Amino acid sequence: MGAGRAQQKISVLIADDHKAFREGLASLLDEEEDMQIVGAACDGAEAARLAGELRPDVLLTDVAMPGVNGIEAIRQVRMASPKTASVVLSAFSYDSYVVAAVEAGASAYLLKTQGVDEIAEAIRSVHSGQMVFGSEVNAAIRRRMGAPSSRSSRWREQPSPRELQLLIMAGRGLSNKDMAARLGIGERTVQTHFQNVLTKLGTTSRTDAVVTALSEGWITFDEIQSVARPE
Repeated sequence: MGAGRAQQKISVLIADDHKAFREGLASLLDEEEDMQIVGAACDGAEAARLAGELRPDVLLTDVAMPGVNGIEAIRQVRMASPKTASVVLSAFSYDSYVVAAVEAGASAYLLKTQGVDEIAEAIRSVHSGQMVFGSEVNAAIRRRMGAPSSRSSRWREQPSPRELQLLIMAGRGLSNKDMAARLGIGERTVQTHFQNVLTKLGTTSRTDAVVTALSEGWITFDEIQSVARPE
């Protein structure tokens, strides 16, 4: 079989302080035809260093690790390798963990009770630009975020209804082309809307903008997860 773009595997870096778990998960994920484990770290500092060297597609990290924890690791990895998407895999769904991970830039938060198939599917999803959060995580974020009305005065100018519509679509990982086709507008118009949103919110990426919109209550996880398919 010839090598080609279609066969390119998703490169994954794992960070977990429990060696047996880390090595076992790496072995199982490495059996996935479309994935390759390129590195393993025992803490956040090592994860950030390896991310800078390896530039993996996805970081799969625990939260509670000695030294540099998973939340800080996500921040450092984003600086060292901006294109690396982060997936949290934790034994805990504490509200503080969940919200901190989302605010740090995690695109998915999973519990270690989930199976390898679910973890692998989450890796594929974040690699394609989507965000993945289970029902327990959604509930934790809703509890922590609180009512949107309490935050409405924080921003001088909030995103318009059309901009929020695009943020919902971005949360599902739709491309500019798909968004334009669904809304009947040009791709350049989509790009302009996103630039306006990033300026209004003071963010540098669409993921950050989606997280901000979720935290402010302007959009909800239910809306992201129930976006209809293009006709």
